[in-house]
Amino acid sequence: MRLFNNAQYRFIEARKKAYVVSGIVLAIGIGAMATNIASLGSWQNYGVDFVGGSLVQVRFEQPVTAGELRDALGGAQAPPITQFGSDNEFVIRAPLNEDASITEVAEDLEASVSANLPNSGVEVVRTELVGAKVGAELQTKALQAVLFSFILTLLYLAFRFELRFGLAAVIATAHDILITLGFLALFRVEIALPTVAAILTILGYSLNDTIVVFDRVRENMRAKGARKRDPVDLVNESINETLPRTVLTSGTTLAVLTALLVLGGAVIRDFTIVLILGVVIGTYSSIFVASPALIEIQKRWGIADPERKKDRPQPATV
Repeated sequence: MRLFNNAQYRFIEARKKAYVVSGIVLAIGIGAMATNIASLGSWQNYGVDFVGGSLVQVRFEQPVTAGELRDALGGAQAPPITQFGSDNEFVIRAPLNEDASITEVAEDLEASVSANLPNSGVEVVRTELVGAKVGAELQTKALQAVLFSFILTLLYLAFRFELRFGLAAVIATAHDILITLGFLALFRVEIALPTVAAILTILGYSLNDTIVVFDRVRENMRAKGARKRDPVDLVNESINETLPRTVLTSGTTLAVLTALLVLGGAVIRDFTIVLILGVVIGTYSSIFVASPALIEIQKRWGIADPERKKDRPQPATV
């Protein structure tokens, strides 16, 4: 990290270009969502977890792996498969089919597996129907989880730092979530419960990176002579001072996620892709969205520093 020991990059001065880039990406994502509503009837490509479907539990007499079963059911186009119970038992979650009953769905799955794994001895153990009402409730709960996290973030940062820090962090985090959702809509990635978990993980990662930068901003605000400094210079200095940590954290995280993407298989592919996207966007937003937003909030609304004791040094206004 010696390359960043004396870094003096002017990040804040490039904020208008960053705003244009973010605006274009957000517009593309919103357009993709609108297109999905017209073609799919929903702004995202929801999976069985959210729209309902059939659960089919199968058991094999001979050893069969999840990968072999997935290949037998269409490979990348196969429905979600999870191991259940013993090594040779799996649960297959197939989408709802208005033209076929759950029994017919189970029979079709059994026939496909028997044709592609003829010596496996497949047997359907259980079939269940997951109604659309349950899926709609899961959609609501997922949205509530994201909104609740925003509220807690604002309250925590308002208490731990100042209100303006909380507002800037929420703006950056909302930016990250919207871009991620736009990406999912554009490429019609199937939204399942692991995808929601990945989005919430992105939220936490983005907040953590933003808080690291803001903590250094606050330290520099309290330094001697800070009030006389240009706020843009102060924030730029803070970003540059935390740049080695940002690069190391993002780099090592991306290295692990890339290995998961290459070696993890189809089961966690979408989950890993969303996380990789989130790490990149979160790193970008902590520098080019959260920090400029902090300056803009102070500039436009003049949210003052909290009252401090007179004998303490006053922080610079950013």
